[in-house]
Amino acid sequence: MFMILFLVLVVMWLLGFLAFHIAGGLIHILIILAVISLVVHFVRGR
Repeated sequence: MFMILFLVLVVMWLLGFLAFHIAGGLIHILIILAVISLVVHFVRGR
């Protein structure tokens, strides 16, 4: 589940960063959440 969340957040970040140029600092919150999600995924394991 965290891996799916990671992928969705990364896609949203790329769209916001490259396509829409939404408020600079706020869009980076998505990539931070995505990295946290990825870390949680690997720490919890299967």
